Amino acid sequence: MNHSIEIKNLNKFYGKKQVLFNINLSIEQGMFGLLGRNGAGKTTLMKTLATLLPKKDGSITIYDIPIENEKEIRNIIGYLPQEFSMYPSMNILESMDYLAILAGLKKQEKKERIEMLLKKVNLMEHKNKKVKALSGGMKRRLGIAQALLNNPKVLIVDEPTAGLDPEERIRFRNLLSEISQDRIVMLSTHIVGDIEATCENIAILNDGKVLYHGTVNNLLAAADGKVFTKIVSRQELSKLKNELFITSMHTQGKNVYIRFIAENEVSGMNMCEPNIEDAYMLYLKENGTKLLPLSMEEMGGENECYFGRN
Repeated sequence: MNHSIEIKNLNKFYGKKQVLFNINLSIEQGMFGLLGRNGAGKTTLMKTLATLLPKKDGSITIYDIPIENEKEIRNIIGYLPQEFSMYPSMNILESMDYLAILAGLKKQEKKERIEMLLKKVNLMEHKNKKVKALSGGMKRRLGIAQALLNNPKVLIVDEPTAGLDPEERIRFRNLLSEISQDRIVMLSTHIVGDIEATCENIAILNDGKVLYHGTVNNLLAAADGKVFTKIVSRQELSKLKNELFITSMHTQGKNVYIRFIAENEVSGMNMCEPNIEDAYMLYLKENGTKLLPLSMEEMGGENECYFGRN
């Protein structure tokens, strides 16, 4: 059996509007990151893989099973949507028991699997807490537990850390990395740090098209020698914003520390090692994507990051 997801020449339409264009991806076991701006087509692609949306044309096989065999596909896939909800008046144990019954688990298997999963996601001690009383991070962890009830070969997770605090985000990323040891975990996000911390192989999706498919290391290599830093005054910054491709900035007293991409030398700049956000932004820029700056006010007055928005 081929332990992979194979997507070939996939197109998807909403009515007459095409939203996915000739998608070709091969996804092997482990963590795979799908990176892109909001509206890039990530959720549409994931819902198609989860058999929640029909494809227009092209082919998809998951572990050698054609996507048209919905029942077989659903038996090997776990899916955590971006907006996960359960009956709010149920407690954690009741909700897991209910979902296990729907999944067709037998009584003894159900009990053992629920206990194992709640321990894995660190919710066992909260098993009697009602869903409506859970924090955002706890709800996401419950979502992972329910997605793993049928012990799927593939776990599809859509924007799992959006809205989580930094500590919960790290905990959640570590959990996904652990889970990926013996299955495919496909992670969709617009948060570059989630990809950098967890994934070796990624794809960049923009406007329904795959711009990049490969390793994180190769993406970083493309930005090597093109990323620089410089400390400037606020007055100087106003001029440089029109001259440089600034990827991030933050204030340092009366000055501003900027990180930018440049092909030619700028006075007073220091070359630095690119991170995945630099490489991602460079790739979007080189592929003709229009990138809009976020203002200081939008970033809370302390930081500014040039990031493409729809």
